[in-house]
Amino acid sequence: MENRRFILIALTGVVLFFLYQAWQKDYGNRPPETPVAETAQAPQGNAAAAAASVADTGKPNPADASAPAATATAQTITVDTDVYVAEISTQGGEIKRLELKHYPATKDKAEPMSLLDDRNGRLFVLQSGLVDLQQPLTSDQTIYSAAQTSYQLAQGQDQLDVTLTYEGADGLQAQKVYHFHRDSYEIELSQTLKNGDAERTVSPYVRLVRTDYKPDGEPRFSHTFTGVGFYQQSEPGSDSYKFKKTALDKLDKDAFETHQTGGWITILQHYFVAAIIPDQKEALTYSAKPREGGGYKAQMVGAGIKLAPGETHAFDTKLYIGPKLQDRIEDVAPRFDLTLDYGILTPIAKPLFIVLKFFHKLTGNWGFAIILLTISVKLALYKLSEAQYRSMAKMKVFGPKIQDLRERYADDRERLQKAMMDLYKKEGFNPLAGCWPMLVQFPIFISLYWVLLESVELRQAPFMLWLQDLSAPDPFYVLPVLYGATMWLQQKLSGNQTMDPTQQKMMQMMPIFLTAFFTFFQSGLVLYWVVNGMISIAQQWYITRKFAPAPTTATAKR
Repeated sequence: MENRRFILIALTGVVLFFLYQAWQKDYGNRPPETPVAETAQAPQGNAAAAAASVADTGKPNPADASAPAATATAQTITVDTDVYVAEISTQGGEIKRLELKHYPATKDKAEPMSLLDDRNGRLFVLQSGLVDLQQPLTSDQTIYSAAQTSYQLAQGQDQLDVTLTYEGADGLQAQKVYHFHRDSYEIELSQTLKNGDAERTVSPYVRLVRTDYKPDGEPRFSHTFTGVGFYQQSEPGSDSYKFKKTALDKLDKDAFETHQTGGWITILQHYFVAAIIPDQKEALTYSAKPREGGGYKAQMVGAGIKLAPGETHAFDTKLYIGPKLQDRIEDVAPRFDLTLDYGILTPIAKPLFIVLKFFHKLTGNWGFAIILLTISVKLALYKLSEAQYRSMAKMKVFGPKIQDLRERYADDRERLQKAMMDLYKKEGFNPLAGCWPMLVQFPIFISLYWVLLESVELRQAPFMLWLQDLSAPDPFYVLPVLYGATMWLQQKLSGNQTMDPTQQKMMQMMPIFLTAFFTFFQSGLVLYWVVNGMISIAQQWYITRKFAPAPTTATAKR
């Protein structure tokens, strides 16, 4: 059967697609590394950009150097809000641990996931400070003081402020304030400096420091991205931006430093993101590179501000540390939705998620939402399915004639193809008509794969019975086996009169191959295909009998 040959090619295409995706993540085209000298020059007076460029020559970089630490002992401040449990060290005022209350580390562990973490051999922290051209004013070594060691967002309270203070030499006074908000993963960081006795040009910096480790709850057989995401200006002075991703383990070769206006920088991992989002009108310096002592850093250095003796200035930066929630992420920063990567099929994947979310609101269950989505897709493609199964019905009628042609021209493939085309033309039959439903469903299949892989809303989502995590493979392989059974039954309904022995053997192996293949896929995706197969069997049975042409006299005699 000609459309079965297409199915074989198409299934091979699916396998090649996932192989291509894995290859792209490890060896795909990378943006060429831009030397610092060729990037847009920092505006005059941008002390932080000048400091960053000095660092590449081997001279001390204020943003990387350590201010003399005070003799006081560092303490840990605990912050408890409705979405976070955070730990802030008075050394540097860094956020060294941040737990997401509503996201368990794994399905079988009750404790919340730690997005920022400095325990168990891991390092993922947020640091910040203030620099001038000659020296760091506050850094990751500065010891701050705080009024208390524990803060909690009270009932009815919408904002919680954690204030850290530091007094340096020459009358310099610094204050760092974290503003936490109810029901929000956005944190406002305000660094205020009251200048001392000398005039200074001061810049803020904020950076994310991380080692390369596998987060909890990562899918075992799916390769997900962990690395730096940078919203980069296309050209100096341009209003156009592009999103650039660099895996952590590629920063050794693809480190970058860029001067531009606006933008933002993140460290991404599966389902979650930690982002530094400065004022979009400021001249800024962004960099991502390996860090001395191990790990990597993604950093933003702000524009330099001249401060007269005794003058006070506040440097504000927004942070987003949390899940990539699709109903909120677009409001975080310009094109922040790019951190949610559905690949080239984003125009299909986004509407799919919107439909899924609608059905989830109706049912309260993502599994039933997937089932309703499958039914909707099948209804939308009914006319194409009708053409497919009518084609199959005709192929059954023409099967004996095609078999006769195969036997007659067994040694002449060119004449066989011409004879078959003449038969199709005479009977007004297009054997490729049945290919369109499969062709249309391929983008849906791949898009749904990315939706289930990337959408944090479906992370650890239960369905029913043994299926308690639709983003993970079926633990008992029931769905893959059911899918193999539905495919086998579809083959039986279709018949194989027009297939040569080699094709028949290959098609007989396909249910076994796909059963094994789907054991590695998210159970939500396999659920889609099981339901799709069951509906297809019903459609095939109905349409084949409804539209099967009456056999000719010659065919009836056979």
